[in-house]
Amino acid sequence: MDNEQEYNPNLITVQDDDGVEHIFEELDRIETDQGRYVAMLPTFDSEEEMLESDSELIILRVIEDGEETYLAAIEDDDEFDEVAEIFEERLADLFEIDVIEADVAEDQ
Repeated sequence: MDNEQEYNPNLITVQDDDGVEHIFEELDRIETDQGRYVAMLPTFDSEEEMLESDSELIILRVIEDGEETYLAAIEDDDEFDEVAEIFEERLADLFEIDVIEADVAEDQ
């Protein structure tokens, strides 16, 4: 029996408004007083494609309408910032990442 753990990401297929399917790796889900949210990263077919991308964490709102579940962009900047901060803290703990905050000069 092999002692190595196999990595099995939680993959989600999302269809955009044009009917094109995109595959994402779900990293985390949260629920706040404002709603439910998911943090995802795009997946790639090759290592080269991954290295050439500038992929960033994608945070979307989960909307349930009867039997259907949709993912939608968060339109409100304050809501997005609040949710992004929660995911940043959770993912930093989960993946043992040290978050480096950029110092911005206040006298600009």
